Amino acid sequence: MQVILGIDPGSHHTGFGAVAADGDSIRHLGHGVISAPGRLGFHERLCFIAGELRAVFARYRPGITAIERVFLGRNVDSAFKLGHVRGICLFTASSAESVVVEYAARAVKKGITGSGAATKDQVQMVLFATLGLRSPAQVDASDALALAYFHARHLEVEARLRRGTMPRV
Repeated sequence: MQVILGIDPGSHHTGFGAVAADGDSIRHLGHGVISAPGRLGFHERLCFIAGELRAVFARYRPGITAIERVFLGRNVDSAFKLGHVRGICLFTASSAESVVVEYAARAVKKGITGSGAATKDQVQMVLFATLGLRSPAQVDASDALALAYFHARHLEVEARLRRGTMPRV
């Protein structure tokens, strides 16, 4: 069994989602959002996120961490802040001896819904139906869970290719 933690970094809300992958089976372990108190300055938010992430890693003990790849937006300040949060996420994962993989949001959307242009709601609907979850999560948590699920499916396909058991189309 492989535990995979997905992380959707954000300077105010950082989502996480964990799954256990065992062959063709993917089981939901948990998901949530780390929300830094608004009264904290940016540097304090980084410390808060780091502390909460350490607790998440201690709880789930993932062998693999899937993190959303950075995309360039129009707001340079926001991009730099996101880069700092990603750095905290990468450092925490590495410190926990978790292998880090990165995926573009568009690839995850396509892998889960069949369309790289799918909305966050569409991804959440397909993901939650597939995992048998009922109540919707905050967007940051479902984005992180989607990363973990997508990587679990990626591992499944790689294993089938190695075994030569991929279904023919």
